[in-house]
Amino acid sequence: MTWLKFFDRVTWREFSQVDSIFIVSVVSILALGIVMVSSASISISENMHGHPYFFMGRQMLYLLIGLVFGWVMISLPTDKLQQWGILLMGLSFLLLVLVLVPGIGKSVNGSRRWINLVVFNLQASEVAKVCMVVYVSGYLVRRADRVREGWVGFFLPLCLCSIFLLFLLFEPDFGASVVLLGTVMALLFLGGAPLYQFLLLLVAAVCMLGVVAVSESYRMKRLMNFIDPWADPFNEGYQLSQALIAYGRGEWFGLGLGNSVQKLSYLPEAHTDFVFSVWVEETGLLGGLFLIALFGIMVSRAFKIGHKAMDLSRPFSGYMCFGFSILILAQVIINIGVNTGFLPTKGLTLPLISYGGSSLIITLGSLFVIARVDIENRRYEAQARDSGQKSGTVEKKDE
Repeated sequence: MTWLKFFDRVTWREFSQVDSIFIVSVVSILALGIVMVSSASISISENMHGHPYFFMGRQMLYLLIGLVFGWVMISLPTDKLQQWGILLMGLSFLLLVLVLVPGIGKSVNGSRRWINLVVFNLQASEVAKVCMVVYVSGYLVRRADRVREGWVGFFLPLCLCSIFLLFLLFEPDFGASVVLLGTVMALLFLGGAPLYQFLLLLVAAVCMLGVVAVSESYRMKRLMNFIDPWADPFNEGYQLSQALIAYGRGEWFGLGLGNSVQKLSYLPEAHTDFVFSVWVEETGLLGGLFLIALFGIMVSRAFKIGHKAMDLSRPFSGYMCFGFSILILAQVIINIGVNTGFLPTKGLTLPLISYGGSSLIITLGSLFVIARVDIENRRYEAQARDSGQKSGTVEKKDE
């Protein structure tokens, strides 16, 4: 079939040579995610569906879909992604528009963020974030000189990003807006944008997000609850106060897996946004630090793969690895910050851990792309060695 020409099959031998620490960290986080969804969702699953492991079964299905999608992505050469950058941006923009159309977009808790695909609900913002990374990575390669030398090249991707931010705020999805803008800014800085431009943009972005944050009453309530959740622990500050109680119960070593009290209908969104609180309650402070360390290892190895691509003069692949790593890191920081009361509530899931189809599938897809970059790095190095050996053999024959 003609569509098969777009794919480049990866052998099992090549996959087994992917950075082993990166693979082990990803598999470990996925395993902990299944365990925590199983534990944190028992109460709500029993109440809603009459079965304690309904959400665990759904998460296993999402994981299977994510692995299939990931294998498709690892079979796709990165130069194809570079060619399709603008097309992917158009697709993600269309999804952001469709999610706001009545009858297509699905509303949950007052936010219209999902499109019902029967098997799972597709969150348009998840697609938009990774497509933006692919597009900006390609832009930094095509317009490298403009980004480093002038204001026009610096602001052009930001103008496109602002359109996406506008539609995200219509949903509304303030958390995804912060992550998307922060990732684009970080990529532009890594792409060589002058420091003074980056700092000016950072000040402008903080001011803009501040205005957006105070423009809606519910966002102001979240800010006030973040400052002092105990001022209204049974109403507006209920969720954060219950999360903090979970940390107090966990102490150093936790209550043991499955023994959380807060997940028993006390802590809202225990299996999604606040799954980290349940994890710490059951495994303690040491368990929380262990999970954070796993994320740190995974992200650092992804950055290493990206840095290797840059050394091999493969900037698009390098920027993609950096962008996907920053996306995951930003969501981890914000989710844990919200759970611990250091940041206002944003409604962001913990990647690979929280329950949810879109987040798990899209994040797995981006991680498989990073694995693809590592495979291509090794292929490139092998080709360079072979060509060097051949040229050396030719020189010897000439002598």
